[in-house]
Amino acid sequence: LVWTIGTVIFILMMATAFLGYVLPYGQMSLWGATVITNLMSAIPWVGQDIVE
Repeated sequence: LVWTIGTVIFILMMATAFLGYVLPYGQMSLWGATVITNLMSAIPWVGQDIVE
């Protein structure tokens, strides 16, 4: 279960990084930060430590 979650997070972060290069950088900084924060918040036992 933990390995699967880690893999999903890795793929999502790679996708976010890829979109970061495609989208304008000004838009990316706000959009990327929001998405990453939401992804971490969606995973309670991992997200709490990172978000705080």
